[in-house]
Amino acid sequence: MTVHLEPAATSLALAFSLSNVVALDGAFPVLAGASVSGAMGTLTAIVGGNGAGKTSLLRTLAGLTAVTRGSAIVLGRDVSGGGSELVGRVGLLGHNTGLYDELSPRDNLRFLAKVTRSPKTAVDEALDAVGLSRRVGVTPLARLSAGQRRRAGLAAMVLRSPELWLLDEPHASLDPAAKDMVDHLIAQALRAGSTVVLTSHEPDLARSMSHALVEMAGGVVTAIHQGKGGIVDVA
Repeated sequence: MTVHLEPAATSLALAFSLSNVVALDGAFPVLAGASVSGAMGTLTAIVGGNGAGKTSLLRTLAGLTAVTRGSAIVLGRDVSGGGSELVGRVGLLGHNTGLYDELSPRDNLRFLAKVTRSPKTAVDEALDAVGLSRRVGVTPLARLSAGQRRRAGLAAMVLRSPELWLLDEPHASLDPAAKDMVDHLIAQALRAGSTVVLTSHEPDLARSMSHALVEMAGGVVTAIHQGKGGIVDVA
């Protein structure tokens, strides 16, 4: 399934804006002057080779990577020094789900529901949304396959329903049916008004489902393709 979206209106308020951001991992610049922005309620897809800076950009948007130079504004907040003010408003799903391995998906979500003060029904609704069966739902996360663990992480995202979804290769470890499910969840989030930023190694698919396709290399944004148009200036 391919999610087709209309080009974003240029008058929409910005959900995030990075300007000449430099971020270090030790002494190595994982971002070396990256600049990109995205409007509220839109999907931005980031593509590039390994080491291009895609995951680092997501972590910067989540307030998990400190900015050495430049500015990083997310949902109206400066996250250059960290994103503690955005807890609950921003959700990041990477290859690590952030869930407890010793707990089942259901117990992980029950704990999350208590923390977020979500209704009890939200747990079953989230598990159903990602297609986790009752048997899998009560199995410790450590005993699940990579695809099942990925679904559990997505269920946590559905339960939290953040304003900004940050998805690091959301199709990774998933079969075709599960990829369709992810695309459906992304479309639902956008219809609900959330903003989505994802990374991908599938540029053609990323282009077809996004409002903006961002190319990265060497820790910088090298090009941005918007909607159905050509390359626009990277400012």
